[in-house]
Amino acid sequence: MNKFLSMLGLAQRAGKLVSGEEQVIQTIQKRKAYLVLLASDASLNTAKKITDKCNFYHIPLNQDYERRTLGQAIGKKERVMIAVTDKGFADALMANSRP
Repeated sequence: MNKFLSMLGLAQRAGKLVSGEEQVIQTIQKRKAYLVLLASDASLNTAKKITDKCNFYHIPLNQDYERRTLGQAIGKKERVMIAVTDKGFADALMANSRP
């Protein structure tokens, strides 16, 4: 597992992640999301909805990983989207994301 995914797991254990469409959208709208991870294999409708939300609220979006990989990283089933609710974790994740 790469550094990005390891750090994502650490953020999950620290309670700094929110997953699931409804919870992620609410977190974005409350301006409590510092980074959103969207599975690269998300449906076009879901991808458009989250991309538009992130653009509107100026939140960085990462689409480098598939849903299975995201779920494994945080110790859960497949996850299509995850919001990082801590600025420190979000900055560290962005620094370790794929080029």
